[in-house]
Amino acid sequence: MSEAEEMVGRTRGMGELIEVEGKTTELAPFGHELAALGRERPEVVGLTADMGRYSDILPFRDAHPDRFFNVGMAEQNLVAVSAGLAKVGKIAYCTTYSVFVTRRAYDFVAIACAHSMANVKIFAGMPGLVNGYGATHQATEDLNMMRGIADLTVIDPCDATELRQVVRAVADIPGTVYVRLLRGNVPVELDSSYRFQVGKSAELRRGERVGIISTGYMTARALDAAKATAEQGIGVGVLHVPTIKPFDTAGVLAFAGQYDRLIVAENHKTTGGLATLVIEAMFDAGMLKPVERIGLADSFFECGSQEYLESRYEVDLPRFIRAILANA
Repeated sequence: MSEAEEMVGRTRGMGELIEVEGKTTELAPFGHELAALGRERPEVVGLTADMGRYSDILPFRDAHPDRFFNVGMAEQNLVAVSAGLAKVGKIAYCTTYSVFVTRRAYDFVAIACAHSMANVKIFAGMPGLVNGYGATHQATEDLNMMRGIADLTVIDPCDATELRQVVRAVADIPGTVYVRLLRGNVPVELDSSYRFQVGKSAELRRGERVGIISTGYMTARALDAAKATAEQGIGVGVLHVPTIKPFDTAGVLAFAGQYDRLIVAENHKTTGGLATLVIEAMFDAGMLKPVERIGLADSFFECGSQEYLESRYEVDLPRFIRAILANA
Protein backbone atom coordinates (compact mmCIF):
# COMPACT_ATOMS: atom_id res chain seq x y z
CA MET A 1 0.00 0.00 0.00
CA SER A 2 1.40 3.39 -1.01
CA GLU A 3 1.25 6.39 1.31
CA ALA A 4 -1.38 7.99 -0.95
CA GLU A 5 -3.58 4.91 -0.55
CA GLU A 6 -3.03 4.91 3.19
CA MET A 7 -4.19 8.53 3.43
CA VAL A 8 -7.66 7.78 2.05
CA GLY A 9 -10.12 7.85 4.95
CA ARG A 10 -7.20 7.85 7.33
CA THR A 11 -7.72 7.72 11.12
CA ARG A 12 -5.10 7.67 13.84
CA GLY A 13 -2.98 4.56 13.33
CA MET A 14 -1.25 2.15 15.63
CA GLY A 15 1.56 3.72 17.60
CA GLU A 16 0.72 7.34 16.81
CA LEU A 17 0.94 10.02 19.46
CA ILE A 18 -2.06 11.57 21.16
CA GLU A 19 -2.57 15.30 21.76
CA VAL A 20 -1.99 16.37 18.15
CA GLU A 21 -5.31 18.21 17.79
CA GLY A 22 -4.69 21.81 16.83
CA LYS A 23 -0.96 21.23 16.31
CA THR A 24 1.05 21.26 13.12
CA THR A 25 1.98 17.70 12.16
CA GLU A 26 3.91 15.85 9.48
CA LEU A 27 2.91 12.45 8.15
CA ALA A 28 5.69 9.83 8.25
CA PRO A 29 8.66 12.22 8.60
CA PHE A 30 11.03 9.28 9.09
CA GLY A 31 10.13 7.61 5.80
CA HIS A 32 10.09 10.81 3.76
CA GLU A 33 13.46 11.97 5.08
CA LEU A 34 14.97 8.53 4.53
CA ALA A 35 13.67 8.51 0.95
CA ALA A 36 15.28 11.92 0.37
CA LEU A 37 18.54 10.74 1.95
CA GLY A 38 18.46 7.66 -0.26
CA ARG A 39 18.37 9.85 -3.37
CA GLU A 40 21.57 11.56 -2.19
CA ARG A 41 23.38 8.52 -0.83
CA PRO A 42 23.16 5.29 -2.85
CA GLU A 43 24.72 3.28 -0.02
CA VAL A 44 21.58 3.72 2.12
CA VAL A 45 19.31 0.66 2.30
CA GLY A 46 16.05 0.11 4.20
CA LEU A 47 14.85 -3.03 5.97
CA THR A 48 11.87 -4.10 8.02
CA ALA A 49 10.56 -7.19 9.79
CA ASP A 50 7.12 -7.10 8.15
CA MET A 51 6.40 -3.73 9.78
CA GLY A 52 6.66 -1.45 6.76
CA ARG A 53 3.33 0.26 7.29
CA TYR A 54 3.73 0.60 11.04
CA SER A 55 7.28 1.90 10.91
CA ASP A 56 6.61 4.53 8.21
CA ILE A 57 9.35 3.20 5.91
CA LEU A 58 6.95 2.90 2.93
CA PRO A 59 8.04 6.21 1.33
CA PHE A 60 11.58 4.81 1.14
CA ARG A 61 10.28 1.52 -0.30
CA ASP A 62 8.29 3.37 -2.96
CA ALA A 63 11.24 5.59 -3.90
CA HIS A 64 13.92 2.89 -3.82
CA PRO A 65 12.30 -0.54 -4.27
CA ASP A 66 15.61 -2.17 -5.25
CA ARG A 67 17.15 -1.11 -1.91
CA PHE A 68 14.28 -2.18 0.34
CA PHE A 69 14.15 -5.58 2.05
CA ASN A 70 11.33 -7.14 4.07
CA VAL A 71 12.75 -10.13 5.96
CA GLY A 72 9.38 -11.15 7.41
CA MET A 73 8.49 -11.58 11.07
CA ALA A 74 12.06 -12.47 12.05
CA GLU A 75 13.70 -9.73 14.09
CA GLN A 76 16.96 -11.62 14.66
CA ASN A 77 17.27 -12.04 10.90
CA LEU A 78 16.46 -8.36 10.44
CA VAL A 79 19.41 -7.31 12.59
CA ALA A 80 21.75 -9.98 11.20
CA VAL A 81 20.94 -9.10 7.57
CA SER A 82 21.42 -5.41 8.38
CA ALA A 83 24.82 -6.19 9.88
CA GLY A 84 25.75 -8.18 6.78
CA LEU A 85 24.79 -5.35 4.46
CA ALA A 86 26.82 -2.95 6.60
CA LYS A 87 29.83 -5.24 6.19
CA VAL A 88 29.75 -4.69 2.42
CA GLY A 89 29.57 -0.91 2.65
CA LYS A 90 25.87 -0.18 3.07
CA ILE A 91 24.24 2.06 5.68
CA ALA A 92 21.41 -0.16 6.88
CA TYR A 93 18.30 1.52 8.28
CA CYS A 94 16.18 -1.23 9.86
CA THR A 95 12.74 -0.90 11.41
CA THR A 96 10.44 -2.87 13.67
CA TYR A 97 8.75 -2.36 17.04
CA SER A 98 10.96 -1.40 19.98
CA VAL A 99 9.83 -4.36 22.04
CA PHE A 100 10.76 -6.87 19.34
CA VAL A 101 14.24 -5.57 18.57
CA THR A 102 15.16 -5.28 22.26
CA ARG A 103 13.68 -8.48 23.67
CA ARG A 104 14.03 -10.80 20.69
CA ALA A 105 17.19 -9.58 18.97
CA TYR A 106 19.22 -8.10 21.83
CA ASP A 107 22.23 -10.40 21.41
CA PHE A 108 22.28 -9.74 17.67
CA VAL A 109 22.32 -5.98 18.28
CA ALA A 110 25.13 -6.35 20.82
CA ILE A 111 27.39 -8.76 18.93
CA ALA A 112 26.54 -8.64 15.21
CA CYS A 113 26.19 -4.85 15.28
CA ALA A 114 27.67 -2.88 18.19
CA HIS A 115 30.63 -5.19 18.86
CA SER A 116 31.58 -4.96 15.19
CA MET A 117 30.82 -1.21 14.91
CA ALA A 118 28.45 -2.14 12.08
CA ASN A 119 26.85 0.78 10.29
CA VAL A 120 23.31 -0.22 11.30
CA LYS A 121 20.69 2.36 12.25
CA ILE A 122 17.77 0.85 14.17
CA PHE A 123 14.54 2.88 14.17
CA ALA A 124 12.31 1.24 16.74
CA GLY A 125 8.60 2.03 16.79
CA MET A 126 6.03 2.18 19.59
CA PRO A 127 8.34 2.73 22.58
CA GLY A 128 6.86 2.99 26.08
CA LEU A 129 3.10 3.40 26.26
CA VAL A 130 2.60 4.46 22.63
CA ASN A 131 0.33 1.49 21.91
CA GLY A 132 -2.63 -0.26 23.46
CA TYR A 133 -1.55 -3.90 23.21
CA GLY A 134 -0.30 -4.40 26.74
CA ALA A 135 2.96 -5.77 28.09
CA THR A 136 3.75 -7.94 25.05
CA HIS A 137 4.09 -4.84 22.86
CA GLN A 138 5.14 -2.10 25.32
CA ALA A 139 8.88 -1.45 25.37
CA THR A 140 9.05 0.34 28.70
CA GLU A 141 12.61 -0.72 29.53
CA ASP A 142 14.36 -0.31 26.16
CA LEU A 143 16.48 2.73 27.06
CA ASN A 144 17.91 0.87 30.04
CA MET A 145 18.63 -2.21 27.93
CA MET A 146 20.16 -0.43 24.97
CA ARG A 147 22.35 2.00 26.89
CA GLY A 148 23.89 -1.05 28.53
CA ILE A 149 25.46 -2.09 25.21
CA ALA A 150 28.96 -0.73 24.63
CA ASP A 151 29.61 1.41 21.54
CA LEU A 152 25.88 1.90 20.88
CA THR A 153 24.37 5.37 20.41
CA VAL A 154 20.84 5.78 21.84
CA ILE A 155 18.52 8.61 20.71
CA ASP A 156 14.96 9.58 21.75
CA PRO A 157 13.68 12.38 19.43
CA CYS A 158 11.03 14.91 20.48
CA ASP A 159 9.10 15.66 17.28
CA ALA A 160 9.00 15.60 13.49
CA THR A 161 11.62 18.35 13.18
CA GLU A 162 14.15 16.50 15.27
CA LEU A 163 13.32 13.10 13.81
CA ARG A 164 14.08 14.35 10.30
CA GLN A 165 17.41 15.72 11.50
CA VAL A 166 18.22 12.47 13.31
CA VAL A 167 17.57 10.43 10.14
CA ARG A 168 20.34 12.36 8.42
CA ALA A 169 22.67 12.68 11.40
CA VAL A 170 22.87 8.96 12.16
CA ALA A 171 24.19 8.20 8.68
CA ASP A 172 27.46 9.82 9.78
CA ILE A 173 27.54 8.55 13.37
CA PRO A 174 30.08 5.70 13.49
CA GLY A 175 28.72 2.28 14.35
CA THR A 176 25.28 1.19 15.45
CA VAL A 177 22.52 3.59 16.52
CA TYR A 178 19.21 2.87 18.27
CA VAL A 179 16.48 5.50 17.72
CA ARG A 180 13.03 5.56 19.30
CA LEU A 181 10.75 6.13 16.33
CA LEU A 182 7.81 8.55 16.22
CA ARG A 183 5.34 7.56 13.51
CA GLY A 184 2.15 8.57 11.77
CA ASN A 185 1.08 12.19 12.18
CA VAL A 186 4.02 13.45 14.21
CA PRO A 187 3.70 16.90 15.85
CA VAL A 188 6.08 19.74 15.02
CA GLU A 189 7.07 21.12 18.43
CA LEU A 190 10.55 22.58 17.89
CA ASP A 191 11.07 25.76 15.89
CA SER A 192 13.05 26.01 12.68
CA SER A 193 16.19 27.18 14.49
CA TYR A 194 16.55 23.91 16.39
CA ARG A 195 19.55 21.75 15.47
CA PHE A 196 20.04 18.21 16.72
CA GLN A 197 23.56 17.38 17.88
CA VAL A 198 24.43 13.89 19.03
CA GLY A 199 25.46 13.88 22.68
CA LYS A 200 24.11 17.38 23.34
CA SER A 201 21.08 18.59 25.27
CA ALA A 202 19.12 21.73 24.38
CA GLU A 203 17.66 24.31 26.75
CA LEU A 204 14.29 25.10 25.20
CA ARG A 205 12.87 27.33 27.90
CA ARG A 206 14.27 29.38 30.79
CA GLY A 207 12.53 29.30 34.15
CA GLU A 208 12.90 30.33 37.76
CA ARG A 209 12.74 27.75 40.57
CA VAL A 210 11.53 24.64 38.77
CA GLY A 211 13.33 22.91 35.88
CA ILE A 212 12.15 19.95 33.79
CA ILE A 213 14.67 17.60 32.19
CA SER A 214 12.98 15.42 29.58
CA THR A 215 13.50 13.24 26.56
CA GLY A 216 11.45 12.04 23.60
CA TYR A 217 7.92 13.30 23.13
CA MET A 218 7.72 13.93 26.88
CA THR A 219 9.61 17.13 26.08
CA ALA A 220 6.57 18.32 24.11
CA ARG A 221 4.44 17.60 27.14
CA ALA A 222 6.91 19.47 29.35
CA LEU A 223 6.67 22.50 27.07
CA ASP A 224 2.86 22.37 27.14
CA ALA A 225 2.90 22.18 30.93
CA ALA A 226 5.37 25.06 31.19
CA LYS A 227 3.13 27.22 29.00
CA ALA A 228 0.06 26.32 31.06
CA THR A 229 1.69 27.15 34.39
CA ALA A 230 3.23 30.35 33.01
CA GLU A 231 -0.32 31.70 32.90
CA GLN A 232 -0.32 31.31 36.69
CA GLY A 233 2.93 33.24 37.01
CA ILE A 234 5.18 30.19 37.41
CA GLY A 235 8.27 30.14 35.21
CA VAL A 236 9.47 26.63 34.37
CA GLY A 237 12.68 25.76 32.54
CA VAL A 238 12.80 22.88 30.06
CA LEU A 239 15.92 20.97 29.01
CA HIS A 240 15.52 18.47 26.17
CA VAL A 241 17.93 15.52 26.25
CA PRO A 242 17.57 13.69 22.93
CA THR A 243 20.70 11.56 23.30
CA ILE A 244 20.61 9.03 26.11
CA LYS A 245 24.01 7.68 25.10
CA PRO A 246 26.43 9.41 24.92
CA PHE A 247 24.90 11.41 27.77
CA ASP A 248 25.42 15.18 28.06
CA THR A 249 26.51 15.23 31.69
CA ALA A 250 27.94 18.76 31.52
CA GLY A 251 24.82 20.23 29.91
CA VAL A 252 22.47 18.54 32.37
CA LEU A 253 24.49 19.68 35.39
CA ALA A 254 24.66 23.27 34.08
CA PHE A 255 20.88 23.30 33.70
CA ALA A 256 20.22 21.60 37.04
CA GLY A 257 22.40 24.13 38.82
CA GLN A 258 19.99 26.94 37.90
CA TYR A 259 16.97 25.51 39.74
CA ASP A 260 15.87 24.72 43.29
CA ARG A 261 13.82 21.69 42.24
CA LEU A 262 13.92 19.38 39.26
CA ILE A 263 11.43 17.16 37.44
CA VAL A 264 12.75 14.41 35.15
CA ALA A 265 10.26 13.06 32.59
CA GLU A 266 10.45 10.11 30.20
CA ASN A 267 8.22 7.63 28.36
CA HIS A 268 10.07 4.81 30.10
CA LYS A 269 10.44 3.23 33.51
CA THR A 270 11.84 5.64 36.09
CA THR A 271 14.72 3.22 36.70
CA GLY A 272 17.53 2.75 34.22
CA GLY A 273 16.64 5.55 31.81
CA LEU A 274 16.95 9.34 31.83
CA ALA A 275 16.09 9.82 35.52
CA THR A 276 18.79 7.37 36.56
CA LEU A 277 21.35 9.14 34.38
CA VAL A 278 20.42 12.56 35.77
CA ILE A 279 20.52 11.44 39.40
CA GLU A 280 23.84 9.63 38.91
CA ALA A 281 25.36 12.72 37.29
CA MET A 282 24.17 14.95 40.13
CA PHE A 283 25.41 12.52 42.78
CA ASP A 284 28.85 12.23 41.17
CA ALA A 285 29.09 16.03 41.05
CA GLY A 286 28.00 16.42 44.69
CA MET A 287 24.83 18.26 43.64
CA LEU A 288 22.00 17.59 46.08
CA LYS A 289 18.58 18.83 44.99
CA PRO A 290 15.04 17.44 45.13
CA VAL A 291 14.25 15.44 41.97
CA GLU A 292 10.75 14.25 41.11
CA ARG A 293 10.45 11.54 38.46
CA ILE A 294 7.62 11.36 35.94
CA GLY A 295 7.74 8.00 34.23
CA LEU A 296 6.53 4.44 34.41
CA ALA A 297 6.57 2.09 37.36
CA ASP A 298 8.58 -1.14 37.42
CA SER A 299 5.70 -3.34 36.34
CA PHE A 300 3.85 -4.68 33.31
CA PHE A 301 1.03 -2.56 31.92
CA GLU A 302 -2.43 -3.45 30.72
CA CYS A 303 -4.14 -2.98 27.37
CA GLY A 304 -6.03 0.20 26.55
CA SER A 305 -5.92 3.43 24.59
CA GLN A 306 -2.90 5.66 24.97
CA GLU A 307 -5.12 8.30 26.59
CA TYR A 308 -6.39 5.81 29.18
CA LEU A 309 -2.97 4.32 29.90
CA GLU A 310 -1.19 7.65 30.30
CA SER A 311 -3.87 8.92 32.64
CA ARG A 312 -3.95 5.68 34.66
CA TYR A 313 -0.18 5.52 35.03
CA GLU A 314 0.24 9.28 35.49
CA VAL A 315 2.45 10.40 32.65
CA ASP A 316 -0.12 12.73 31.05
CA LEU A 317 -0.24 16.54 30.92
CA PRO A 318 -2.22 16.94 34.20
CA ARG A 319 0.51 14.95 35.97
CA PHE A 320 3.13 17.42 34.74
CA ILE A 321 1.08 20.38 35.91
CA ARG A 322 0.54 18.84 39.33
CA ALA A 323 4.27 18.23 39.70
CA ILE A 324 5.09 21.82 38.74
CA LEU A 325 2.55 23.35 41.11
CA ALA A 326 3.66 21.11 43.97
CA ASN A 327 7.26 22.18 43.50
CA ALA A 328 6.72 25.84 42.66
